[in-house]
Amino acid sequence: MVLALPAMIFATGQTATGSQEIRFAWWGNAVRDERTNAVIDLFMARNPGVTVEAQIGTWGGGYWDQLAAQAAARNLPDVIQQDVSYIQSYANNGHLADLESFARSGAINLAQWPESGLGAGRLNNQLVGLLLGTNAWGMGVDRAVLQRAGVTINDEAWTWADYEQIALQVFQRTGVQTFPAVTFTQVFEHVSLQFGIGRFSADQRALGISQNQRAFNAMRDYFEMINRLRVAGALWDPEDAFIQGRAMAEEPLATGRTWNAGFWSNQFAGHSAAAGRTLDFYMYPTVEGNRAPFGTYLRPSMYISMAQSSTNKDLAARFINFFANDIEANRILAAERGVPIPTNVRADLHARVSPNDAIIFDYITRITPFASAGSTYPDAAGEVEANMRGIVLQMVTGRLGVQAGLDQIVRETNAILTR
Repeated sequence: MVLALPAMIFATGQTATGSQEIRFAWWGNAVRDERTNAVIDLFMARNPGVTVEAQIGTWGGGYWDQLAAQAAARNLPDVIQQDVSYIQSYANNGHLADLESFARSGAINLAQWPESGLGAGRLNNQLVGLLLGTNAWGMGVDRAVLQRAGVTINDEAWTWADYEQIALQVFQRTGVQTFPAVTFTQVFEHVSLQFGIGRFSADQRALGISQNQRAFNAMRDYFEMINRLRVAGALWDPEDAFIQGRAMAEEPLATGRTWNAGFWSNQFAGHSAAAGRTLDFYMYPTVEGNRAPFGTYLRPSMYISMAQSSTNKDLAARFINFFANDIEANRILAAERGVPIPTNVRADLHARVSPNDAIIFDYITRITPFASAGSTYPDAAGEVEANMRGIVLQMVTGRLGVQAGLDQIVRETNAILTR
């Protein structure tokens, strides 16, 4: 709609040629960006006169800072890739549109979506996001390095004590180091779930391990183990490992400097492509005496949401429907964001995905019997993670004692959650 202002000024979402325009924001990597841009091109080819502008970021490279600034200005992209750690806050602050009305009108088709796949996107009695896939945390491992070291892994039985011995054996026999605790938040979660608690307390006002001494002790044992590997020379430089936002091809796993790294299952294709060689994907080890299944959980990989501030919600709904449901589009995306939810899309892709992607389809199927429900996250989860990061870096570099570091993490996290 043209405003009653100077002739060349147009409302957001409409251009001088009369075409329709929306913005789509996501964080990604080289593989995700290439596939997503190809899907955007397909959507525009099918919809002449429509433009989808890409806003691409990286998780640690300012994506969330940029969104926060746009949210404050009520100028969010029309369509937004959201994460479980942030979506509650965006929903609570009224930044996300309810997709239910578009589902009722048929603009977004949910006929192939099981209710279990929709539940995680319902917050405050509104459908504020569609899951783009089922995801699980795990450990990517360089198969060739383990073979050279004479190591085999049974991830349904191994413990953190086994992990330490494997790390030392790999280093002694190959010189390849172990990736440090940069993925500490997932270790907190994995360990906590083994003791029947989440990363956060049930009322979301405290860190989970602060409510369970055995879980606290297990985390202390974990960080002490990491420090033993550092002293032995078997740990990759934590200062380097904590660098965020660099290309996967520059990560130490891809360059052969570490034998492992922790990441989400939907990132496996990107890491494998960056490494250019065969990787395997395993469940994380368990605490001695506990069962591994309690630490493993299925998680929404990410969501696709619509901004409440969008001035072209009908077009945004069409794009969301296309992105989540279209068979051809999802063949291009090839489950890089996680194993898809719609039953017809999942069935089609399972028969078509690459060997690397098939590893993840099979991984999700294999771990499902072991998986717990995972944790729920408070609004301040992202702030907590950012605050913990600097403390953990001091712990794994030996500048701060493990006990003192964990006490500080508990104290500061609980202060953030209760203010």
